[in-house]
Amino acid sequence: MHQALLVPKVLLEIFAYVNIIPSTETTSTQELLAVLARTCKIFHEPAMDLLWAEIDGLEPLLGCVARLHPLIYHSDTMWDEPWAKGVKPLSAHEACQFLRHSSRIRTLDIRSDHPHLLSVIPAEACIFPRLKSLSLTTVYLNLFLPHMLHRCHLLGVDGDLQSFVTCCIALEHLYIYTPEWRQADSTANQMSLLSDRIHWCTRLVTLSSPMLDWATWKHLSHLPTLRKLEIEQAYKEYPSLPKQDIVNLSFLNITRLSFQELYDAGDIVTVMQHSQFPSLKEFEFEANCLSSEEAEQLFHALSHCKACRTLEEITIHCLEHKFDGSQYGESLTPILHFLCFTQLRTLKLMFYDFCIYLDNGMLLQAMSTWLHIRTLEIDDAGGPSSEVSLRGLFTVIGLCPQLHTLQVPINITTIDIDPDAEPIQHTSLRSLALDLSGFLIDAETIARIISAWLPCVDQVQNLYCLNWVEVNKYLRSLRMATAPYVAGAS
Repeated sequence: MHQALLVPKVLLEIFAYVNIIPSTETTSTQELLAVLARTCKIFHEPAMDLLWAEIDGLEPLLGCVARLHPLIYHSDTMWDEPWAKGVKPLSAHEACQFLRHSSRIRTLDIRSDHPHLLSVIPAEACIFPRLKSLSLTTVYLNLFLPHMLHRCHLLGVDGDLQSFVTCCIALEHLYIYTPEWRQADSTANQMSLLSDRIHWCTRLVTLSSPMLDWATWKHLSHLPTLRKLEIEQAYKEYPSLPKQDIVNLSFLNITRLSFQELYDAGDIVTVMQHSQFPSLKEFEFEANCLSSEEAEQLFHALSHCKACRTLEEITIHCLEHKFDGSQYGESLTPILHFLCFTQLRTLKLMFYDFCIYLDNGMLLQAMSTWLHIRTLEIDDAGGPSSEVSLRGLFTVIGLCPQLHTLQVPINITTIDIDPDAEPIQHTSLRSLALDLSGFLIDAETIARIISAWLPCVDQVQNLYCLNWVEVNKYLRSLRMATAPYVAGAS
């Protein structure tokens, strides 16, 4: 054996490289580590540490128990089926077999549901002392409470969560998801319990949870460590935030703010209206339904949250128009609100029951402001609302040298660019999607213009308008005709 392999740091570097080698059809990374662990005594410990560092489910540990091994690995029952139904709990001797490698585990994801097998293990035994990341239902919490746990994914909220957050003093990343099928009878009680537990977390860097009450929003605004906040409103009926409790808040260090699966966006809009995020870089908002008034309030609140110099990414997605007496297909004006974000790199607006009004002047003003923009996607299906012409489109593209992806509604009932004029080529744009407002009158001419001005665009993507199929056919012909010359020139 080479002397270099006797140096622990060198050996760990080699094994760490083996651990990231992609698995092949014949050999997995786990099999390679298992072979190394059996090679010699020097290799055994570091290879076993990597082999057991990340475990998916309790089955690998339960498979170390002689009685359970054939049930897990030598039967037709799949792991996601109730193979453990009717199986007797572990004995004290079998618990030692189960815990043989528990101290090596750093990341654990428990999807199975057989806690009765572990009844012999005392509560709060901390059987995974080096665990850093944990994903599980709360039924296992009392067994998995290492003080140095940094990351945890929980499915559900119950009383055991208090002992969990008080024991895990180093907890930095907490993800709590409560799907509808696990909801308790009282949503208000769930919210109160969740909020009470989060108050114990004082070192959070990332929090992902269902909707919070106002006291918890206030608590989070005082956490200097908090960087990412994600709210997933899993309940359809949340108690509204009491108006008398609302005060203005400032989240000084949050860089990412995300709201997902919102059934009612009213309270979230209220939170935005009374909060400042001076370090915010990413904002994501996804609502199942939204009224035009709520949408405009959201745009206004976002533009006044003190993030004008920092915000780089905005994604707003609304599936349905909330009926509030307004007409279907009503126009929204988010672009005017977002002109203050001079550092914007990505803007994605998807409103399937609204129109987003856009014209040449508005688009020119926006792209003159967003000089660093790389992705601009405006996707609406509310009806023809665009006054952007071909000339207006290509004028603003030239202002943004880093633009890579572009999707906007466009009106080309008339072609206001001379296809034979000398083009100003834009070589960064790779993805182009144009939502048609009006009728496509001359597919061949439009294909010639796109080919000349956007040499790296191979097709116009659009799911709603079949007229672009004809344009793409001409565009492919033009690309094939010029390909030999381009290849020869290179």
